Formats: sequence, structure tokens, C-alpha cells
Amino acid sequence: MKWDWSAVSGFMPDLWAGLLVTLQILVLGSLISFAVGLVWALLMRVPSRWVTWPVGAVTEFVRNTPLLVQLFFLFYVLPEWGVTFSALTTGVFAIGLHYSTYTMQVYRAGIEAVPAGQWEAATALNLPLRRTWTAVILPQAVRRVVPALGNYVISMLKDTPLVMAITVLEMLGRARLYSQEHFQFTEPLTVIGVAFIVISYLASLALRALERRLAH
Repeated sequence: MKWDWSAVSGFMPDLWAGLLVTLQILVLGSLISFAVGLVWALLMRVPSRWVTWPVGAVTEFVRNTPLLVQLFFLFYVLPEWGVTFSALTTGVFAIGLHYSTYTMQVYRAGIEAVPAGQWEAATALNLPLRRTWTAVILPQAVRRVVPALGNYVISMLKDTPLVMAITVLEMLGRARLYSQEHFQFTEPLTVIGVAFIVISYLASLALRALERRLAH
């Protein structure tokens, strides 16, 4: 086997196009997972089984079914019911929804870790419930769970190649297409492997910097 640098240079335009799609999925999917996960966590604290039981059932179902199955269901089954989204939108939503069931548990752990004295102080100050959550509880809870949330971002990055199954050409999809067209597999696949490592490393550095900033 001989390494061909011309294959690397020829693949670079496809790599950049795939990288852009991968980052789109990662950023938008992360935002969805963080927002929806927080909603799940707050709903699970509602003192009513009519709320907590359905939320718990839905999140358990989503968490315990493969992400690939969810992608296929959203992309191929929903259109039969008249609900159609683009492949990229479907991929973003599926990844965000899937990981929201994990971030929900992270948020819940962070909320439960807030000292009881903080709740008591808010009550003593006669703060409205909404103000208690937004000004006292959530800022402390989120600060505690940033490392865990960051780990899920990296996990989402490693799951982005799954959207290739619904025709989205992210980095792996571009590498696969280029390899099949040019009959060169080693260089494109090696390049995207390195790209994933670099992105994960940069994300880890950003996460550590954010942790240090929140610690001060």
C-alpha cells in the first residue's frame, strides 16, 4: 500500500463541505438537546403523575431505542403520515431529541445538587417561583453540570456519521462517496479520522476553558 498525497488534496474540498454539515448538525443538535433536556428535567419535577409519567415514558423510550432506528422512523415513516422534513433537518432533530434524554438526567442531577439552603433562602426572600428558578437554582445547577454536558457534545460529534444513513453527506458520507468514485479509500477515511480527533480535542480544550471560567 502506498500513501497518495494527491488523493488527500483532491479530497479536501469534499472534506470542507462535509465538515460544514457536521458542525451544523453538532451545533444545532446540541442546542436542541440542551433546551429540550432542560424542559424534560423541569417537567419531571412537576408534582403530578399526569405530567411526570408521560414524560418519563417518552424519555425512556427515546433513550432506550437506537438513534439509527429513530433516524429511519423520522425520515421514512413520518412522510407516510404527511410530515416531511429535509434530511438535514431530520438528522439535527433526531440527534438533538435523542441526546435530550441524556442531558435531562444531567440537569436533574445538577438541580438536586443545589443545597436545600438555597431553596429556603429564596422562600425567605419571598421570591416568585419563576425568579427562584432563573436567578437562584438554574445558574448554580448549570455551573455544576457543564463537564457532563460537554462530554455529550463530544458523543454527539461521534454520532453525526449516522445521518449518512438518511442521505446527509457529512464528513464520512463525503469520504465514502469520494472513495467509491476514485477507488481510493485509505486517504479519505484516514483524513476524516484525524479530523474527528482534532475537533474532539478542540472541543475538550474549549470545555476546560469554560469550566475554569465558571469556577471563578
